[in-house]
Amino acid sequence: MAKLRDCLPRLMVTIRSLLFWCLIYFYCGLCSSIYLLKLLWSICKGPSQTFRRVAREHPPACLNDPSLGTHCYVRIKDSGLRFHYVAAGERGKPLMLLLHGFPEFWYSWRHQLREFKSEYRVVALDLRGYGESDAPVHRENYKLDCLITDIKDILESLGYSKCVLIGHDWGGMIAWLIAICYPEMVMKLIVINFPHPNVFTGFETSVY
Repeated sequence: MAKLRDCLPRLMVTIRSLLFWCLIYFYCGLCSSIYLLKLLWSICKGPSQTFRRVAREHPPACLNDPSLGTHCYVRIKDSGLRFHYVAAGERGKPLMLLLHGFPEFWYSWRHQLREFKSEYRVVALDLRGYGESDAPVHRENYKLDCLITDIKDILESLGYSKCVLIGHDWGGMIAWLIAICYPEMVMKLIVINFPHPNVFTGFETSVY
């Protein structure tokens, strides 16, 4: 009886956990089924309408919200490419440079542009090939060496020698490599949702 009493709490926790996950999977399955049925109905009604591509004549109004900052462009010397960015905060304040992930663009950082502009010159960049920045055609133009050089040259073109560097997802990979290759350019490094490159490449090798 004593052993049964000891095992009972663990058994209850296990049962509760199983019920919880059953509920989660049931809910996800139900939502997925409803979405798929809606999609199939939409395809049956008009496949051309479901999969059509719409060309916008004007960007959505939210992208031109003046409270987010000023839209600017810079052309860098090394590649000759033109980069688009949105800047908020006074010139002369410490630079906070924001690198978005895949498949995103500067707008991912809209909340940070508003939040930190009182203390920093906040710059949310469209990386090479994204948003309104130039997009070279050939794949070799997107090697990591090119992406790292872009950030170094942009930093210098903005008139700064160092910055608070923040990267998310693929932008996090670039931020890590900037900090490794040009540590003197990074005052603080914040990386979201991307491990150290050594961990990433080690995991890739072990899995693939």
